[in-house]
Amino acid sequence: MRISRISTEFQIARSTYYSSHSKQLVNDLNSFKVINKYYEKTKGKEGIRQLVMTIEQKEGLVFNKKRVARIKRIYDLPTQIRKRSTYKKFAKKKQEHETFPNLLERNFKNLEVDQVYCTDITELKYNGKKAYLAAVKDLGSKSIISFEVSSSIDISLTNTAIDKALRKARPQRKESIMVHSDQGFHFTHHSFRERVFEGGGFQSMSRKGNCLDNASMESFFGLIKDHLDLNQCSDIKDVKKEVQKKMNYYNYERPQADLKKMPPMIYRKHLLSRGFY
Repeated sequence: MRISRISTEFQIARSTYYSSHSKQLVNDLNSFKVINKYYEKTKGKEGIRQLVMTIEQKEGLVFNKKRVARIKRIYDLPTQIRKRSTYKKFAKKKQEHETFPNLLERNFKNLEVDQVYCTDITELKYNGKKAYLAAVKDLGSKSIISFEVSSSIDISLTNTAIDKALRKARPQRKESIMVHSDQGFHFTHHSFRERVFEGGGFQSMSRKGNCLDNASMESFFGLIKDHLDLNQCSDIKDVKKEVQKKMNYYNYERPQADLKKMPPMIYRKHLLSRGFY
């Protein structure tokens, strides 16, 4: 992604992004996409020299060996040669799970609609049982774009939630939505990553063990739990009905001071009607 595009998308001064650290991060991400493409295509069996030649031939890009070596080291892309058992273990790990840098950097405010989606999972307790809630929040309007409730905390919980959210995103934004989460199993899993990338988005992740990096979702879950009345729920169907009721209240009825005293979904519609994309 180009610096100019990121500066425009996130409304951050170009001088900030042109700092050596930020510029290096963007360059590294772009380099990783190219290198990882051929790394995965060869199943990690080609060395640095061969990758340099292949990229130059196929992409017309000239990467020096030091650059490729540094990217491979940063993103944990070791060369796999002859050690079959070691490769199998590595390949399975790389295929199923992958983390991403924290691109959001706690920039929760002054964002446009469908610019950044934050997502997370929380546990709900009712009648001696447990349920799980996955939600996707648009930081530009603070609205909950989608959510999913299940008695099981399997991969389908988050996959379904992000599928719903990306389908609702405006077409002009689908190619540039940042999806921010923690480094939980569900969000590093290959099936979740594929959904984000196939939808045109890209991932950002909180630093490991740092809940403040996803504070927007933490505060939302705290709020929604304060309003949920799960004492009378006897089964998962009751829980889903109660969550739906309170989500409607949050999105359409509960005004917020920093949204011009409008509920999130009403504020979202207000911005879109006035052309504030």
